[in-house]
Amino acid sequence: MPGGRLTQQERQQIALGLADSLPYAEIARRLDRPTSTVTREVMRNGGPTSYRADLAHRATEHRAHRRRPVAPRGPESGPQPDGRDPEAVREYEESLTTILMHSGLPKMTARVLACLYTTDAGSLTAADLARRLQVSPASVSKAVTLLEGLELIRRQRDERRRERYIVDDDLWYQSMIRSARDNATFSEAARQGVGVLGPGTPAATRLENVARFLDFVSEGIVRAAEQARDVLYTRPETPQAAADAGTPAAATSGTAADSPATAGPGPVRG
Repeated sequence: MPGGRLTQQERQQIALGLADSLPYAEIARRLDRPTSTVTREVMRNGGPTSYRADLAHRATEHRAHRRRPVAPRGPESGPQPDGRDPEAVREYEESLTTILMHSGLPKMTARVLACLYTTDAGSLTAADLARRLQVSPASVSKAVTLLEGLELIRRQRDERRRERYIVDDDLWYQSMIRSARDNATFSEAARQGVGVLGPGTPAATRLENVARFLDFVSEGIVRAAEQARDVLYTRPETPQAAADAGTPAAATSGTAADSPATAGPGPVRG
């Protein structure tokens, strides 16, 4: 009977067995492992309904890493800007990567996105990403293609004509709008199903309820995203900018304080 830690392939077999509603004893028999090993593995990694092989394997690697001394990982393990602790930064990147994987991103895609978010510039080239993550350029290319498709990053060429992958404030807005569009597409398909299945039937009623729910939620997402972008990402106008736009100086100083109509922030667009 084999011993030692479960391999990633064994964890994938456990996930497949759970998907087929096999009992723990049968999964263990197929792996030639004790039933207790499979039971412990599943229960410490989300339970039978939430178990994911990749996340379980990553969690085990993370626990093992915390129990052994950390070896230098390359140039990024050197001195950090602003006096940051390199090990604390690395552990935070690991934690953020795991959270992104829980949201549904593949491991490498999550690592790339976490790497971009934790760099001060908010942008890196493919070569930068490959070096920092110590992976092949092909792995980076596949990850950034997926992230672009999800509108979680964008690319642009720098002054040296190199492609840089960028995360910025507006990308989360774009992602929320894309989510609302996806909801609207499914809502439309659900309403088409109502006509096919016959109004008033249980299946049609179910689809109509789904469509109404998605319409309501999508409207809220769009409204909240637009308000958040206006409030959080719009920089206040400077006195010089106001002067350049032809605004009288009194509007930004002096008698402006005596006029209630000019006090307080401007209106928020809904």
